[in-house]
Amino acid sequence: MRIAIVAESFLPLMNGVTHSILRVLEHLQERGDEVLVIAPSTQDAESPDEVYGAHVHRLPSVPLAGYANVRVAMGGVSRVKRILAGYAPDVVHLASPFVLGWRAAQAAHQLGIPTIAVYQTEVPGYAGRYGVPFLENWAWNRVENIHLLASRTLAPSSFALNQLRGRGIPRVEMWRRGVDTERFCPARRDAGWRAAVAPAGERIIGYVGRLAVEKQVQDLAVLADVPGTKLVIVGDGPQRQVLQDALPDAVFTGFLGGGELARAVASFDLFVHPGEFETFCQTIQEAMASGVPVVATGRGGPLDLVENSRTGWLYEPGNLAALRSHVVDLVGDDAKRRAFAAAAHASVQGRTWSALGAELVQHYQAVLAARIPSPTPQGVAL
Repeated sequence: MRIAIVAESFLPLMNGVTHSILRVLEHLQERGDEVLVIAPSTQDAESPDEVYGAHVHRLPSVPLAGYANVRVAMGGVSRVKRILAGYAPDVVHLASPFVLGWRAAQAAHQLGIPTIAVYQTEVPGYAGRYGVPFLENWAWNRVENIHLLASRTLAPSSFALNQLRGRGIPRVEMWRRGVDTERFCPARRDAGWRAAVAPAGERIIGYVGRLAVEKQVQDLAVLADVPGTKLVIVGDGPQRQVLQDALPDAVFTGFLGGGELARAVASFDLFVHPGEFETFCQTIQEAMASGVPVVATGRGGPLDLVENSRTGWLYEPGNLAALRSHVVDLVGDDAKRRAFAAAAHASVQGRTWSALGAELVQHYQAVLAARIPSPTPQGVAL
């Protein structure tokens, strides 16, 4: 097939969306498909023009206010339409569409090209966290319009699937995320790394992710004084300095990738994730593959990933006393923590990216065969 992937963000920026796209590109290259990636431009000299055999077409962009490394593509629907018409893909894959993806959804609709919209980021939920709650309804209107135009929407979790269906979006199917169980595994645990970050032999409580307001990393302050523990924050983002000031005793590693990330995660004793707006939460799955139990909020993607009292604990969003209680429970009981760790590791075996890639291709083939006409929603083009 010929596939156009339209990405709101892409390399060199690494996040959950980029990671998923890379695994998809890897799978499509193995199949021999032809792929074009359309993404915002970047000022980074290391920005690749080709990834896993796919050509990357960059559109002029501007940095997002307050988040310089995130860029928003400029231009209108006509520009994207010309690119798609010239490439003539069989299907258009919209990766976490919102701004560029909205233009691509309209362009593909006008050209009669089937689209798969992958819902991956709960953008409307971010509005309140960033102090602009009045934009939430507008953002949901945008999300609904995009997915009404799509031939099929793929949701990563049962929470996201029900959320979209509850808002009247049709043709929604489940498509989860894979995990590299060779890279993320208990064998990566490193005594030397542990001694470097917790020299007094403390139990290591770890977080991995973007350091941004919507991730609610500041909630981890409730764990700062848990006896016999060391809090380790892996990642980078606009809130890093604020968080370092608020958590002076925590270890901030900055961004880690590849083997360094796998070693760090496997070396945790417990993984915590306080964010309430995760449609899936890949880092939870990577921690579990590494044999690390999880404490996370009971909303969104974690509901599907964490089994209470078996692979970890879920706590009611906002109940930070429960977060602390669950953490204290696991770091203070070695036998229970080991049992949870073994169950967490076993629960994600078989969730390979190869299997998930094959599922995605089946979705491509289904919309290509059906060519479902979709209604034109009422919205304002951006």
